[in-house]
Amino acid sequence: MPAPVVMVHGAFCGGWVFERFREPFEAAGHVVLTPDLRGHAAGGSPAGVGMRDYASDVAALCKALPEPPILIGHSMGGLVAQLAAANAPLHSLILLAPSPPWGVSGSSMEEAVSAMSLYALGPFWLQAIDPDYALAKRFSLDRMTRDERRGVFARMVPESGLALWQTLNWWLDPFMTTSVGRVAAPALVVAGGKDVIHPPATARQTAQRLGAGFETLSAMSHWIPGEPGWDEAAALCLDWLAGRDRAAA
Repeated sequence: MPAPVVMVHGAFCGGWVFERFREPFEAAGHVVLTPDLRGHAAGGSPAGVGMRDYASDVAALCKALPEPPILIGHSMGGLVAQLAAANAPLHSLILLAPSPPWGVSGSSMEEAVSAMSLYALGPFWLQAIDPDYALAKRFSLDRMTRDERRGVFARMVPESGLALWQTLNWWLDPFMTTSVGRVAAPALVVAGGKDVIHPPATARQTAQRLGAGFETLSAMSHWIPGEPGWDEAAALCLDWLAGRDRAAA
């Protein structure tokens, strides 16, 4: 029986992000779990929830499974997955356009702008921040049609300002909340060649930190689990997993 798969969504989202992306894994025989992070289910609020809270929930879920799972994280969920991976046994770790851990500097102007723009909201780390369509269109959903983009945005939910601060402004965090310890599981980082919010140069630094493999999908942007080409990304992940399993046999 193939290892179970846990897929962790990014900021402003829910487990629904992986509705299509999960299908090839299930077709290959994997049981796939796509949990909502704390406060992201309907009627919830993530205000005051931090990255370590998200990570501890994901680590607990991984530990509760009958065998070590494959942990897949997208965007901010990729950073949650890195933090969880340091505290739970895993079959393997796959990161799709991941937010980088503490100590990895951004490599684009867009990363710097996103890190500072939230300060216009005042003490945003105390709040739940509503999604912004203009930002989603520019940074995440840029390769989708207008109707697809509107459909995805309609499902987005508020995000924890504290988690955003810990992720985007890590150099101001004296507690080094998003510092990732040793990850024993084999890992793969996948970047979108057209991604401006977590571009390949930044994703490569994350891979180097983890001792992970690194792949760039040149035609893709940030919304790897759902934009055109998501099926190729899923196939890449499954091929990598199959290769790891053959090598371990």
